[in-house]
Amino acid sequence: MKDVFQRRFFKLESSMYDNGTQTSSVLPLYFGMVPEDFRPAVVETLVRNIVQKSDSHVGTGLVGAQWLMRTLSDNGQVDLAYKIATQKTYPGLGYMVEQGATTVWELWNGNTADPAMNSGNHVMQIGDMAVWMYEYLAGIRADPENPGFRHAIIRPYPAGDLAFVTATHKTMYGALNSSWKRAQGQFMLDVTVPANTTATVWVPAKDAAAVTESGKKAADVKGVRFVRSEGGSAVFEVESGAYTFKSSL
Repeated sequence: MKDVFQRRFFKLESSMYDNGTQTSSVLPLYFGMVPEDFRPAVVETLVRNIVQKSDSHVGTGLVGAQWLMRTLSDNGQVDLAYKIATQKTYPGLGYMVEQGATTVWELWNGNTADPAMNSGNHVMQIGDMAVWMYEYLAGIRADPENPGFRHAIIRPYPAGDLAFVTATHKTMYGALNSSWKRAQGQFMLDVTVPANTTATVWVPAKDAAAVTESGKKAADVKGVRFVRSEGGSAVFEVESGAYTFKSSL
């Protein structure tokens, strides 16, 4: 099916699918339809479209918006996703806030649109923004292989000029917490893993061997096991408990 999809819709000369909208790149990328050899070029096409055609603002409809932020972040564009999230000019959630909105409008121009065509509390318009804030900025994720948060994944994505993030998810085992801050080249990550659960923790780090937990070399701490270095992070498996990791960026 993927082969047929690729032959039917992919335009090799422009590295885009069908009519080249942002959504036409977002969906194949997110759902693994793009052959690995072509992924970098398709990502580049998507980024160019966002930057040039929508001036680093939202440029999808409701369908594309459900996967936009995660697709960008998964493909090395977390800073662009953050820029979209923090735009205060039209269109975007920041624009709504600047216009005094306390709920999400159905239309980006809800302040000027016909009220008969504009819900003032339209959850669909959020897209994957809330998911992205929890799973990427804070890094709190369920493990697909261990549903229900018996095993969790903590993988924060420091983005843009963001200096700190704090988030909590109430699992059936208790509160799963992720809180990080960065300053002067240092990254500090506080994690609380509920009783009777475990977690894989990704600590952004320039040198995995230099990562500490509560002032001690992380790999030597009881309940902490160094697994590997990947994607600019040191990856650890941890038992239940409270941890404070520190690294250099």
